[in-house]
Amino acid sequence: MTEETPKELLARVYALQGPEEAEEVYDGWADRYDTDTLDGMGYVAPTVAVTRLLELTPEPGTVLDAGCGTGLVGAALAERVTVTVDGVDLSQGMLDQAAARGVYRDLGKANLTERLDIVDDAYDAALCVGTLTDGHVGPVAFDELVRVVRPGGLIVATVLSRVWESGGYRAHVDELVERGLVGLREAVTERSYHTNEDITCRLVVLDVR
Repeated sequence: MTEETPKELLARVYALQGPEEAEEVYDGWADRYDTDTLDGMGYVAPTVAVTRLLELTPEPGTVLDAGCGTGLVGAALAERVTVTVDGVDLSQGMLDQAAARGVYRDLGKANLTERLDIVDDAYDAALCVGTLTDGHVGPVAFDELVRVVRPGGLIVATVLSRVWESGGYRAHVDELVERGLVGLREAVTERSYHTNEDITCRLVVLDVR
């Protein structure tokens, strides 16, 4: 069987039909994910999101990396600041890669569409990078991030530009704002996502209330 190219794998993950398929695909991709995305696709979203978080909160203290994958976000944080970071992801294969980096306090398997096994107001900030796209968890993931980040904390998330409106992300964020749960600091700037594929994202920054 011919090994799938990075572009073919990307097309598969954007067409995922549910958590079981997502887990299977990412478990199988875990060993080569970093090489395929960083080198093959020019994946810069982790750096973009971490940079923005640290611009707004230079010493975030405790951070949840939601949809942590192989730990690219945790590694980017650890390179720049002393921080306590936990990660959750649906794929055990990806979590194993993240654990090997040695930068996470705790890693757990979790579905971001369901209630996380985390107490309310547990973190100073949450990052969700590369997860809010086609075929993944959808805008409902914001609800749990709001719950586990303390009032006054920040959520920084990337949303694939082409699904910001069509995927219901904008409407869901607007609803959270209307309910007084968050303040919308920014969501209009399109940032590079996969530079080699000319794919951009919305960088969404929410103030938790």
